[in-house]
Amino acid sequence: MANLTRYGLFDDMFGDLAKGYWLKPVTMPGGQELQIKLDVKEDDKAYKIDAEIPGVKKEDIHVDVNGNQVSIRAEVKQEKEEKKDEKVVHSERFYGAVARSLQLPVDVDADKASANYKDGVLNLTLPKKSGAATSRVAIR
Repeated sequence: MANLTRYGLFDDMFGDLAKGYWLKPVTMPGGQELQIKLDVKEDDKAYKIDAEIPGVKKEDIHVDVNGNQVSIRAEVKQEKEEKKDEKVVHSERFYGAVARSLQLPVDVDADKASANYKDGVLNLTLPKKSGAATSRVAIR
């Protein structure tokens, strides 16, 4: 039996254009993709997250912790101006934001969390909340 696929007017006109459009990071001509790449490590006491956020000032990075939910947001500001004999020949400006969010298996003690930003890498140390150990439920 053949599989039937239903197409509507929107699918016919904009299907290929819209497919995956919202999933791709924004790029500027000649620029890099705006994205945050993460490495997450865990030990008995804490989670350690290394987030690559190149070209951003540390004042423009915001980290929010709510229970086991961690959100990292950065505002990107890039300005490039070329002058020749004190006339502006070429000028490019770009402002945007990029964010990542992840859910950890155990709640984080936000009061004891620490962050360090150096050379385009944000290092987060997120201690596990005491008493938040995983327990197994017996099935009867």
